[in-house]
Amino acid sequence: MSKLKETVIEKMIYVIRDQKVMFDSDLAELYEVETKVLNQAVKRNISRFPIDFMFQLTTEEGENLRSQIVTSSLIHGGRRYMPYVFTENGVAMLSSVLKSEKAIQINVSIMRIFTRLRSFLMLEKDLSDRVTKLEQGTNQIFKVVFERLDSYEEMVTPRLPGNRKKVGLK
Repeated sequence: MSKLKETVIEKMIYVIRDQKVMFDSDLAELYEVETKVLNQAVKRNISRFPIDFMFQLTTEEGENLRSQIVTSSLIHGGRRYMPYVFTENGVAMLSSVLKSEKAIQINVSIMRIFTRLRSFLMLEKDLSDRVTKLEQGTNQIFKVVFERLDSYEEMVTPRLPGNRKKVGLK
């Protein structure tokens, strides 16, 4: 699959309810079927799609998304129901429901993208953890350095006897 197509697919992945998901309409577009056909195939095999594989958006979630990604309004001929979204596992399960060669190719690409996104997130978390540890270590080192500087300052403050002449002064 071309890099352009992979970029298009990556832009179709959203985070909803703290899960990376894809919309039924976006998947239907990729599989080159109507959304209605995709959803009918899913409903005929609903036991393959538990709640952690697929869920329907609430009205509130749908309204929030409409304002963010400018989807069609229900008033002007848009969708009559809230869209279904598929998690990574749900997308994988779609390949067993939609058995076309196109569906298989698209699913392989989507799975690779989900895997790449997961590895980026793990790398980001690893880097974040390392920075946090570095900050903690640096803070401890600076604390020790400043404490030592304070003790040296107390030790080296000049003690001039009252009757000695200062150097360089007349």
